[in-house]
Amino acid sequence: MNRTRKALPWVMIVIWAALVAGALPLAARLDGVKSDSVVDYLPSSAQSTQVTALETRLPRGQDYEFLIVYVRDSGLTQEDKDTVKRHLDTLIARFGKPGVPPPNEGKVDLSPDGKAAFTIASVPSERGAPATYIDGMRAVVAERPAGLDVKVSGPGGIEADIDTVFDGIDESLLIAATIVVALILVLTYRSPLLWLVPLLCAGAAVVLSQAGAYLLVEAFGLTVSDQNSAILIILVFGVATDYALLIVARYREELRLQDEPLSAMGTALRRSAPAVVASAATVIAGLLCLLAADMNSLKGLGPVATVAILSALAAMLTLFPAVLVLLRRPAFWPRIPRLGDPGQSASSLWSRLGEAVARRRVTAVAGSLLVLGVMALGLLTPASPLRQMDQFVNKPESISGLQQIPAHFPDLGGQPLIVIGKAETGDRLRAAAQSTPGVSQITKGQLGNGLTEFAVLLRHKPDTPPEYAAIETLRARIAAVDPSARVGGPSAQNLDTIKAAAADERRLIPLILLVVSLVLGLLLRSVVAPLVLIATVVVSFAAALGVMTFVFVQVLGLPGLDPTLVVLGFLFLVALGVDYNIFLMTRAREESARIGTPRGVVRALVTTGGVITSAGVVLAATFGAMATLPLVFMIELGLLVAFGVLLDTLLVRSVLVPGVALLLDWRVWWPRLPVPASGSPAPAESPVGTR
Repeated sequence: MNRTRKALPWVMIVIWAALVAGALPLAARLDGVKSDSVVDYLPSSAQSTQVTALETRLPRGQDYEFLIVYVRDSGLTQEDKDTVKRHLDTLIARFGKPGVPPPNEGKVDLSPDGKAAFTIASVPSERGAPATYIDGMRAVVAERPAGLDVKVSGPGGIEADIDTVFDGIDESLLIAATIVVALILVLTYRSPLLWLVPLLCAGAAVVLSQAGAYLLVEAFGLTVSDQNSAILIILVFGVATDYALLIVARYREELRLQDEPLSAMGTALRRSAPAVVASAATVIAGLLCLLAADMNSLKGLGPVATVAILSALAAMLTLFPAVLVLLRRPAFWPRIPRLGDPGQSASSLWSRLGEAVARRRVTAVAGSLLVLGVMALGLLTPASPLRQMDQFVNKPESISGLQQIPAHFPDLGGQPLIVIGKAETGDRLRAAAQSTPGVSQITKGQLGNGLTEFAVLLRHKPDTPPEYAAIETLRARIAAVDPSARVGGPSAQNLDTIKAAAADERRLIPLILLVVSLVLGLLLRSVVAPLVLIATVVVSFAAALGVMTFVFVQVLGLPGLDPTLVVLGFLFLVALGVDYNIFLMTRAREESARIGTPRGVVRALVTTGGVITSAGVVLAATFGAMATLPLVFMIELGLLVAFGVLLDTLLVRSVLVPGVALLLDWRVWWPRLPVPASGSPAPAESPVGTR
């Protein structure tokens, strides 16, 4: 039996080696099933999504449209105009669909000031994603007269540039997260070897989670974007490292009490695993609430992120302990825990903080709420939704080309809207569109299979409130003529995204609060404690969002907030913020059963302060690595969660939660008070002052 126990770590490592080897080919396929098209993010009920579906029934099917923009500041020459025609002929011949020309093929628009021109090249969707041939299109237009500026833009160009930006983003984020976490672990463990173990185990969990995400896409058709894939990596590294810190802290304690590392690890897991599993269960419960979202991108993130948490949990409860046991005590060199060592006394910092909060509990609570309230005032900062053309940190060619249109074509705001309706209502639909305020021009589209299509150009700047109002008016007038008609296109997609994200906020935030509260109630066997924890985390989120909104708009000068930032930031900060409160309050309940609630809360703060703070710093740094990516949304989400985690770790969990628990005393555990193993009531008197 003893020999079998000693073989367990080796068996676990062999099992994980086989799992990783089998998962690697599946993980590599995840890139092939990702989708970053805006329309794929939206629910099927959105009009812009329905337009995309209707386009497949037209004779040419669905096209990617590329806007080729030509500008010469001194005015276009005849040679320039001939170049435009030559480019268009070459693009049609090389990338078009033979035998089924687009309705406006060969059309060239010249600007009123004579300095610019644009034309539209349509490429059938069966040719593949725009990123696969955008370089060929740009190579065609590169042959031009000196001084003529040419840019390939439009919906197809933007989608291609998005794919290019995301190309290799997982690898970049993986490297950044690894470096950040490695530096913090080295500083935390002060060991040349120990820091490497959680990183290797987290890497194995990443492979397993990516394979699981691929299988979910194949089995259920979930939408997985590059953003979701990046979040998966961050979650695995963040939570895996947090779990590692908690397990190592307990393991180190047991190595001072037990001679055999395997036995010490067994005891450490028995004591730490319940809190770790409870933490994972809370996060998963929150993540699965995303299944109730309308937006496909959010709905797909829930199961994908759940796989990430489960992979991290499995790795840190099985592989990580097995490796540590095999490395034995030298893994901690040079700070090797010896049998019989008294161990390190509680940090004087946390002891002083615990005593101060206990003596001045009213001041601690009131002061914390005041600080958080002042921070939340940042929510008053005016912030507009992030526009599609502003989502890049470095402006790509497609965006700079699109911005040339309103500069030289005052009557054309941005990209065209696509209207599709019944063929027999075509004339009336066009008349209704033409009479809509803000419409500049209408161009014909495809006709066939009982459907009619045409494009509508607005005078308003793209992705602005006036343009969105015009789209809503156009949709209402179109629906009055043909209730089955739909209005889509890039700007309509962005409007639908904003509306769907707002609806998801109203639906998901209360649902997340309810589900996490119920899970906490079951874990803590209390009604009062979960309400306290949820309330503190919500206040913390409001403060974090307020500060970061001010920073994003007034300090960093970012062009707007992504429509999904609030709901995702709320999810991660509530789920992950509650994590640390779980670690604190489960220890407080354990201690309260022995020495009473006041002493138990202070004791829990002193004993968990260092490890939980280290875990919070690691998680914040991991999410902060997202700020290295060249996309505004990733920067916003990474910085918001990083700041929120630090705020929750350093203020809410260290001062506010203990202060409230001390004020409530034994009532915080109502209705089921903690009872010691002896069965006698735990003492309730306070050991320190109560001011």
